[in-house]
Amino acid sequence: MSKYSGGLTLALAGGVGGAKLALGLARVLPPERLTIVVNTGDDEEFHGLHVSPDLDTMTYTLSGLYNPETGWGVAGDSFETLAMLKRLGSETWFNLGDRDFAMHIRRTEMLRQGMTLSEVTGELAGRLGIKHQIVPMSDDPVRTVLETDIGTLSMQDYFVLRRAEPRVNAINYLGAEQARPSPGFAAALASADSIVFCPSNPYLSVAPILAVPGVRDAITAHSGCRVAVSPIVGGDAVRGPAGKIMAELGAEVSVVGVAREYVGLCDVLVVDRQDAGRWEQVLSEGMEAAATDTIMNTDDDKIRLARVVLELAEQVEYAGC
Repeated sequence: MSKYSGGLTLALAGGVGGAKLALGLARVLPPERLTIVVNTGDDEEFHGLHVSPDLDTMTYTLSGLYNPETGWGVAGDSFETLAMLKRLGSETWFNLGDRDFAMHIRRTEMLRQGMTLSEVTGELAGRLGIKHQIVPMSDDPVRTVLETDIGTLSMQDYFVLRRAEPRVNAINYLGAEQARPSPGFAAALASADSIVFCPSNPYLSVAPILAVPGVRDAITAHSGCRVAVSPIVGGDAVRGPAGKIMAELGAEVSVVGVAREYVGLCDVLVVDRQDAGRWEQVLSEGMEAAATDTIMNTDDDKIRLARVVLELAEQVEYAGC
């Protein structure tokens, strides 16, 4: 039986790009063949509620509720609650729609009842009709904090309130040293045939996952195939501040720069066709390269790219990772 048809795929994801490819993978693979591990370094409390932006983006995307215009939130949502909160004196720079508020209210309620974030995530996803397993990277709190030219900023302060404008000097993942992989993540690490790095920000979405003790070592030692899709296309990020942060941290803003971030963790880097000319340089970093169309504007694009990634994983597996 081929790995494509029969093995477990572990997808590491965060942000809109990660959710897009995860949707494609979920359309191609049955639930028992896919575990999606999501970054929780972005989690923060707003209005007394536990908000998990990347988990929400993933959940809304796989349930068909996501807003295709923004990539986050619920399509057609209203913002009456936020407007009233502003009128009452609350800070409302973090946009939360009315139906989105329901997600955070219910999550916070269950967490306060003693459920883990994994349990809560599974319950909420199931309620929205999702069959595939979505799990947080950890049930323990890990918070991404950026050292910038205007001081230390939380992830949401930097990304949403300040629109990623401050210069980034360093990034820390507070709490990571004490965290453990979530049960679903640990199980997938131990049994997956292939690992897929979705086209997520290497610093803000993937690195927090890798910062959880034991994760990087497990992926490095993984005997199956490891495939990454570059979030950098044509010398910049498809969306978000990945390119800007790469430059500010002294990395090359290119698919070669992405390859250097994944040395030892990845066997194949999938790049967009317009970056096919950097093939040899990617190879020089110690991994194979494959070029295809990686921009995902439609569901068909997401499914097509997912098939390419899975077929590559199968081919390299047969060749011997």
